Amino acid sequence: MAGRRKQASVRHPSRRESDPSTGGALRSESERHEPHELPGESDPHGLLALSDPLFRSTDGSEILRMAMAHVGALGPYRLEAGYLVTGDGIVRVSRVSARESEGGEAVDRQVRELAEADGPVAFPKQLWGWAFGLRGFGRLLGYLVVSSRLRPGEQDQLLITRLMRLTAAALSLAAAQHREHDNARELDRLRGERATTSQQLDSLRSELHQQRIVHETLADVAAQGGGEDAITHALHDLTGLPVVAEDRFGNLRSWAGPGRPDSYPAPPAERQQEMLRQAAIGPGPVRVKDRLIALARPRGEVLGLLAVVDPDGTADARTLFALEHAVRSLALELTHLHNLAEAELRLRRQLVDDLLEGTDEASAYARSEAVGHDLHQAHHVIVVNWPGRAADDAFTQAVERAAAAVGVRALATRRGGRVVLLTEVKPNGDALHAALARELGTRAGAIGVSRRCESPASIPPGYQEALRALEVRRQSRERDGATFFDDLGLYRILGPGSDRRELEVFVREWLGRLIDYDTEHGTQLVETLSQYFDCGGNYDETATALTVHRSTLRYRLQRIREIGDRDLADVDTRLSLQVATRVWKIMLGGRG
Repeated sequence: MAGRRKQASVRHPSRRESDPSTGGALRSESERHEPHELPGESDPHGLLALSDPLFRSTDGSEILRMAMAHVGALGPYRLEAGYLVTGDGIVRVSRVSARESEGGEAVDRQVRELAEADGPVAFPKQLWGWAFGLRGFGRLLGYLVVSSRLRPGEQDQLLITRLMRLTAAALSLAAAQHREHDNARELDRLRGERATTSQQLDSLRSELHQQRIVHETLADVAAQGGGEDAITHALHDLTGLPVVAEDRFGNLRSWAGPGRPDSYPAPPAERQQEMLRQAAIGPGPVRVKDRLIALARPRGEVLGLLAVVDPDGTADARTLFALEHAVRSLALELTHLHNLAEAELRLRRQLVDDLLEGTDEASAYARSEAVGHDLHQAHHVIVVNWPGRAADDAFTQAVERAAAAVGVRALATRRGGRVVLLTEVKPNGDALHAALARELGTRAGAIGVSRRCESPASIPPGYQEALRALEVRRQSRERDGATFFDDLGLYRILGPGSDRRELEVFVREWLGRLIDYDTEHGTQLVETLSQYFDCGGNYDETATALTVHRSTLRYRLQRIREIGDRDLADVDTRLSLQVATRVWKIMLGGRG
């Protein structure tokens, strides 16, 4: 019986199965018919016993090694190599080292050249060699390379094929278990991520809800036209903490919530600047002592600050968010107020400039009402000059503060290095000068004040009067103080300290040509010009006073323009000519 089994085991396969001319390829399964096992031989080659450890193992290398170890029990086979397909390609997992296996690297190369197909493998000392592909899930899982000194018979082929199928099934099961384990682990990871994402979404929804409340609250304040008080109270309602708004100098503008101090003095300038410097370090709110401070600084200019009083450090991210958005609303409000103040200041200065130059009364009245000033009342022009001080915004604001301190409500502008005020009240000169000295830190300055200007038309000459008063003060022995044009007397047209020779030089400069012409031709051009100024430039009154016809007066004035080479329409020229005619008539007795 044993002899018959042995003879069957070495039976040569048909030429189609193992003929070297056909490459020694085994028949396909569709072409092979597996004979039934002999009665009583339930597991003669140990394949059933092998299946249990194969299917219990989840390690592909271990499965392959067990199959490799069992190859020799199936017939005249020699296990040459085993391979697993991994992420790195086809990897050798051989129970026998490369030195013990015939071919070595040559076998590896032949297996790779099969391109995942089954096929023959040549060995120098073996008559037959074959690479069995182990497949599952529609893909290649590995190879077992077997050789033999004899050509396998049909029964041998059947046994080795069963081992390969068993091994492939075990590898497929192990791969499925690994995939199931990986899927379970991935599922756990995804569940954890979902839980984390869900928590993040809940937190984000809560944060967005709080942010929406902040936006809606501050939007309502803006829609209702709420100012600084409305903003600070809204922030207090949102945070539950006291809120304070200050200007850039540290003066209190608004307080919301408990704990408001009875007095709130502004800090020293140096300390305030240091605090602003600290608050400007970061892009958002900065903690300075017990406060979270945010600067209102549109376009980089600090207009004020908004602070949350937080001595216990309870402020959280929501508080910071509310503070950041509230300070933006405050910045918009302060910018609006700042722009309004600048626009009003610009309009007031433009009005004063136009009044000093001369403008129509209807326009002047309308514009003065627009800036809240009553131009229908009589006014005085005040010119302030402080040597060494440029007429900039700081100087102008100091003059306005000093004027307000002595009850002088004025429109202000700057002209020629001086500050010019237009006021309804005739100021107390000494009080105004003292107030300016306190503001500017020195008494070295002068003030000139005009007479009453009853209408807008009288403001330009009033400005000249104030300039004249200022000039007289600056040229006098006591240079510092205030001088009123009403108090100049004869010195309205004469400077202090002038002697007769200086008067004659002045008259000669302005009237010399006319005096010479009158002397040579017996005319009265100087007298005509003097009378013309005395009558305020009125043609009819001048002609009547001179007992000449109006056309004669016009001719004489034309000759005066031509001979004297003077423009009578020029304000400064008219003033100088008028002074000269007065001096000629009063001080020099009308002599040439």
